[in-house]
Amino acid sequence: MSDTSVPTSVEPLIEALQWRYATKGMNPTKVVPQDKVERILEAARLAPTSSGLQPFEIIVVTNAAVREKIRPIAWNQVQITDGSHLLVFAAWDDYTVERINMMFDLTNAQRGFKNEGWENYRQMLLGSYPQRGAEVNFQHAARQAYIGLSAALIAAAFEEVDATPMEGFDSNALDAILDLRARGLRSVAIMPIGYRAEDKDWLVNLKKVRRPREQFVTEV
Repeated sequence: MSDTSVPTSVEPLIEALQWRYATKGMNPTKVVPQDKVERILEAARLAPTSSGLQPFEIIVVTNAAVREKIRPIAWNQVQITDGSHLLVFAAWDDYTVERINMMFDLTNAQRGFKNEGWENYRQMLLGSYPQRGAEVNFQHAARQAYIGLSAALIAAAFEEVDATPMEGFDSNALDAILDLRARGLRSVAIMPIGYRAEDKDWLVNLKKVRRPREQFVTEV
C-alpha cells in the first residue's frame, strides 16, 4: 500500500491553505507589513510562465483615493478599500517582437552566455507569436497572469495574510483608472490583501468545502 500522507515539511503549507478563504470583510485599521507584501510579490514574480516570457505585471495600489475610484467598478466590494493593499494583475496586450527579444536578451545577460538551442527557440517564437493576433496573445498572457495570482494567493496564506481573488470588475474602467493601456497592459484579476474582520465576515467560521480526493484526482 502506498503512503499517501503529506510529508512533514509540507504540512505547514497545507495547514495554511486550509486556513485561507476568500475573505469578505477586512479590517481597515490593520496594515500588512512591507516584508510580507514583498514576499507575496516575490512569489508571483518567481511563478513559472510559458517560455519564461513573464508576460504580466503587478500594480500595487495603496492610494486611498485611487481605491475609492476602483471600488464602484468592482461591484462595490468592500475589500478593495478596507484591505491593506490592492494587487492588480495586468497582462501584456500582445506578444511583440520587442517584448520577446527583451526576455531572451535578459536571460542571456543574466546567464552570461548564448545557447544555440535557446536562440533557435527565440526564432521559433518570433516566427509564430506576433502573427497570431493581439487578442489571442492577450488571452494567452492572461492565463500566465493567473499562475502568478495563484502563487501570490498561496504565499499570502503562508504569511497568514488574507487575500481575495477577484474577477468581478470592469476591466476597461480599471485600465483607464490606472492608465494601463498606455503601458501595453490589460487588467486580468485583482487581489486585495489584508486581515480578516471576523465581526464583518459571514464566511469566516464556515467549513471549507472541496470535493473529496477520489472525486477530484484521477490516477492513470
